[in-house]
Amino acid sequence: MRKLNSPMIYELRRPAQTEPGKTYPALFLMHGIGSNEQNMLSLVNGLEDRFYIFSVRGHLLQPPGFAYFTIQGYGKPHRDVFDEGINKLTSFIDYASAEYPLDKNQLFLLGFSQGAILSMTLGLTLGNRIKGIIALSGYIPAFVKEEYNIQPVNELSLFISHGEMDQVLPFEWGLANNEYFRELGADVTFKTYQEGHTVSMENHKDFMQWLLEKVEL
Repeated sequence: MRKLNSPMIYELRRPAQTEPGKTYPALFLMHGIGSNEQNMLSLVNGLEDRFYIFSVRGHLLQPPGFAYFTIQGYGKPHRDVFDEGINKLTSFIDYASAEYPLDKNQLFLLGFSQGAILSMTLGLTLGNRIKGIIALSGYIPAFVKEEYNIQPVNELSLFISHGEMDQVLPFEWGLANNEYFRELGADVTFKTYQEGHTVSMENHKDFMQWLLEKVEL
């Protein structure tokens, strides 16, 4: 779906019954490269009773699906394309917060691979505006750490996971994400799995449990 004034195409799931005047936690989903907004929804089945869930489609065509940025080399996004993706996603979070009855103190991000890279970067640029991030198999680009305007993350919680046999994004990058956010004072839960570049059932169970512990209803 896409409302006329929305900066990005998205799929929305929300509680069947909403109470007038009440606000709800929000969950923004970001997919991996070549995927789409439908792909992530199966990971959060059942959460629509509690959350407004926005699954956001990448704005770039990347057959068989979409992407939010392009890559010039290993672990190196094209800077201008990446900046544009971050700006668009920030605008979308602002748009959703204005358009829907969201609890602005309970905004959560969930991303896999390219989506995890963006989720962690948005955590750094939006800081404590975000309550929690689930980052599955990603990394933080060097230029983000070195040149972006990093906001305080002392109230931010993260669930970061990585497969020990990840053949796409090295396991060491997952270790580095954990260390980096801890040094900034964020509350990090770091989990590793005997997996490749994927979301295992155990990983799924762990992050769902983490999310339900973090959300306030």
